[in-house]
Amino acid sequence: MASPAGHEAGIVAVGYSGSEAARLAVRWAASYAAATGLALRVVHAWVWPVFTKNLGPVKGVAGSGLRHSAEAILAEGLELARSALEASGAATATAPASVPGPDHTTPAVEGVIEPGLAAPVLRQAARGARLLVVGSRGLGAVLDQVAGSVGIDLAGSAPCPVLVVRRARNPGHPVVVGVDASPRSPATLAEAVRLAEVLGAPLHLVHVDRGSAREDHGRHAVLPGQELLDHAIDEARSLASGLKVSGALRGGHAAARELLAAAADADVLVLGTHDPGAGLGNTVSAVLHKAPCNVLVSR
Repeated sequence: MASPAGHEAGIVAVGYSGSEAARLAVRWAASYAAATGLALRVVHAWVWPVFTKNLGPVKGVAGSGLRHSAEAILAEGLELARSALEASGAATATAPASVPGPDHTTPAVEGVIEPGLAAPVLRQAARGARLLVVGSRGLGAVLDQVAGSVGIDLAGSAPCPVLVVRRARNPGHPVVVGVDASPRSPATLAEAVRLAEVLGAPLHLVHVDRGSAREDHGRHAVLPGQELLDHAIDEARSLASGLKVSGALRGGHAAARELLAAAADADVLVLGTHDPGAGLGNTVSAVLHKAPCNVLVSR
């Protein structure tokens, strides 16, 4: 990953449960932290205290007990994070001199273990974070709705942007962002520009024009589809002059379907919530259930 000049504020928080999906999430978060110079916070939600008080070791059995198991999972996540940071730091150190980036000091890593269900624990741990990274198990349509519920919950309620990791990084493939006429679209575009810079990836903008009539309301008029897309492309280029930016206008009444098709070859698909206080909305929820790539939900 390349990085825009300078360090960002905050930390990168990542949930770790010991699953393969969680390992992917930690590796992704560590790579992002190494590229931006942000500290990395590995968070394990210890769910058993919600259901039982028998947390200690079994008498006469060394290394047993639910508390010990939770501590071992967090230690495993921290070790994985440190290894991934070292590997990412070595890659950054050997990058061409023309690629801007942070200094080569390995970012700090901290571990957090808190009792409770995953979503509220991660939500609390992400306060002040620049990004929260969580895994998605990818078990199929039915089980995804259960296993992915934590990611969907957090995408709609976390205090910072949420990256749901579905697969390892796909270098060279684009960051795709959906743009529209909502008031929050410029912030979503800026988030996508930032991410594309960090990943060293091209940026591809997509506007789904559903063909509905638009009324002119003066200076705040909603732009027609192509004009809106062209304006967003110009804005992206103004935010990062060296970034490769392209765009596509897609027609159709199912925005989620069009965005998923446009992101079939993407590394990350970036979406925004129109009203962070009112939940995700049908389009973002549908994309999170079905996306073949990683998904960043801007807040």
